[in-house]
Amino acid sequence: MSKGPRVVIAGAGFGGLTCARALKHAPVEVLLVDRNNYHLFTPLLYQVASALLDPGEIARPVRQLIRPLRNADFLLASITGVDFDGRRLLTDHGPVAYDYLVLATGAQSDYFGSASLAEHSFGLKELDEGLAVRNRILSQFEASRWTDDPVERRMLLTFAIVGGGPTGVEMAGALSELIRFVLRKDYRGLDTNEVRVVLIEAAPHVLGAFAPSLREAARRSLERKGIEVMLNTKVESITDRSIGLAGGAQIATGLVVWTAGVRASGLGTAAGVQLTRQSRIRVDPTLQVPGHPVVFVIGDLAGAQDGAAMLPMLIPVAMQAGRQVAASISEMVGSGGARAFRYKDPGIMATIGRNSAVAQIRGFHFSGFIGWVIWLTVHLVNVISFRSRLVVLINWAWEYLFLDRPIRLIVRARE
Repeated sequence: MSKGPRVVIAGAGFGGLTCARALKHAPVEVLLVDRNNYHLFTPLLYQVASALLDPGEIARPVRQLIRPLRNADFLLASITGVDFDGRRLLTDHGPVAYDYLVLATGAQSDYFGSASLAEHSFGLKELDEGLAVRNRILSQFEASRWTDDPVERRMLLTFAIVGGGPTGVEMAGALSELIRFVLRKDYRGLDTNEVRVVLIEAAPHVLGAFAPSLREAARRSLERKGIEVMLNTKVESITDRSIGLAGGAQIATGLVVWTAGVRASGLGTAAGVQLTRQSRIRVDPTLQVPGHPVVFVIGDLAGAQDGAAMLPMLIPVAMQAGRQVAASISEMVGSGGARAFRYKDPGIMATIGRNSAVAQIRGFHFSGFIGWVIWLTVHLVNVISFRSRLVVLINWAWEYLFLDRPIRLIVRARE
């Protein structure tokens, strides 16, 4: 590795990895630190959960990805805090000294302080959560074959997704298609009328960040796929066999996927810095932590502003911020100063499944098959490696042509 000021990047997600790559030619030593040894392409995690993709197709080892970066290395560790005075990142393996620090530890599910929501639902932010959801879906179908009680079987075959944002909509659509196209052929005698996929949203519409016409197009598409869309419905409690709604109604279900809330990782709290909404770290326009000019925050952890509004917790924001911070550090090493961050919105999109998606790009709105083709293209291009792109494309083509998903495995890891 080249010698020079050490840039420690906490987190190997989209923001952290982009920052490391943008420092490739800078006269610095880059050190990535993450509790996972892989980079996860989170937009396709729901496809692992719905048995379409294998984990290795959306996750690649960090050390492999940074191999072309001659000034970069990686350490596997859980980050526990920051010693700003001593310029050390604190980890469960000991402190890591830095000259410049980039905090990019991402986000986590937010259960709004409810123990029952956290205990009895599955998040969809981490790779192990995606595998756990897949295991539970398939296990409930297996268990349903062992009962003659119609009430018990109805509970086992009811799947609830809470949260009508892109992740919830995409998970609901993928799960419905897994059941209708694949599992109904696997399970002889399955009465599909006993199977329910329920999408629950507290707001009066799904996909709140999209234009009203696209929200409505998405809702119609979900319902055409047999998904029960419950709007203006708040979840108050969850048990291992039911979900409780505001007003006292209950839905018997053995699986609840929680996509209704997100907040920044706990690093901001552990570091003792000033926080803003969703536990995000308050930053200057340059993405520096106030009072700590050599510490930057990017991605979902950063409470960056665009005028009066907070920037969304989206991958393009993280990647653009990573490049911007890399440029600022390069200039500071050369006795320059940090630049203010300006986000350029590339648009947003979500798929509801086969031949159906919505996209909102620079004032243009697309839905249906055209939106789906745009969604496929954008996501395929952004998958992290060429090998992964090829395998993902093959799996997508196989599923599209033969209505089959080969990753229908119940796998429980042991250590």
